[in-house]
Amino acid sequence: MDRVTSPATRWSWVEVNLAALRRNTSAFRRRLGRGVQMMCVIKADAYGHGAVPCAKTMHAAGASQFAVATVSEGVALREAGIEWPVLVLSEPPVDCVGTLVEHDLMPAVYTADFALALGEAAAARGRVARYHLAVDTGMTRIGVRRQDAVELRRTIDFHRGLECAGTFTHFATADTLDDWDFALQLNRFREVVAALRGAGLDTGLVHCDNTPGTVLHPECHFDMCRVGVGLYGLHPADATRPMIDLEPVMSVRGRVVRVIYPNVGDGVGYGLTYRVPKKNIQVATVPIGYADGLARELSNNMDVLVGGARCRQVGNICMDQFMFAVDVNSARAYRPSRPVEYGDVVTVIGEDGDERIGADEMASLRNTINYEVVCDFGMRLEKIYT
Repeated sequence: MDRVTSPATRWSWVEVNLAALRRNTSAFRRRLGRGVQMMCVIKADAYGHGAVPCAKTMHAAGASQFAVATVSEGVALREAGIEWPVLVLSEPPVDCVGTLVEHDLMPAVYTADFALALGEAAAARGRVARYHLAVDTGMTRIGVRRQDAVELRRTIDFHRGLECAGTFTHFATADTLDDWDFALQLNRFREVVAALRGAGLDTGLVHCDNTPGTVLHPECHFDMCRVGVGLYGLHPADATRPMIDLEPVMSVRGRVVRVIYPNVGDGVGYGLTYRVPKKNIQVATVPIGYADGLARELSNNMDVLVGGARCRQVGNICMDQFMFAVDVNSARAYRPSRPVEYGDVVTVIGEDGDERIGADEMASLRNTINYEVVCDFGMRLEKIYT
């Protein structure tokens, strides 16, 4: 582990295993039938993993389209040379319609005013703007109300600057087996698609399955599946674990920048929430803090890995650093084989020897989901691709 490459300017980083990402993408691709496309969700900088390198790896493994959350995320992909179809998953402010057309980004559409403005911007440039119709089937977040979908399409379809490239909804409970609300949303979506087609309207690619839906509900793969968190080796629910093998893609590591043997009774960190209980305790500092995604609420309540052993984090996590303690006289299972030294690699998320700390473990300690954990670590830490 000490041979790990680390940034020269700050001893903390995120490792992204592109080979694992490729294998995860291929595993999802194999679940889809012939003719079913895969849209990979790379919003929030690919859940903290780096959107551009991830998009290239996913495309090589079978992805045909991509999805982001914001117009700026889509523009960044285009400026990096990503030319494949990109969907913006919600309807952005009307002021950015020119940017959408200029960069060939497909927005979600669910209001007539936005759609017509988009069509005008496209026609003025001699282009046709493709969009996906978003339908609210029960999550009550975005989308046209299901009973208004046909009317909206009839209102905007006259415009020569518009083309419907897709119709989609999003499930609130796709991660739950035999769920009544999921079945209700699916039935509503099918009814909307049937109504649109019955009115002679082209639906484009029909899609509704997210990561858990892709695994648990193959009956509604339709024309395309939108796969997100599973690509990064994270399960969205316990129900998916026995059904698909995924490899974690992200590791978070740092190096020890200071190590001392404090006096008995010395406090550690803001508020001195940890005090050294006895002799022969090492306290080491690592340059990763809550501004890097290591939540302050984990203070005095998490482990890190050093030399293949778990060590306890101590003191309040700071904005830019945290500290951990090593009892050099403790049982081998709870300390490295030798005292900690300056420059030793410390693993916050990932494997070291036979030990592993995953995003799920950290999410449980924070009472949140693994999605948030990996997104947080993408904020400031430099990424190293392996």
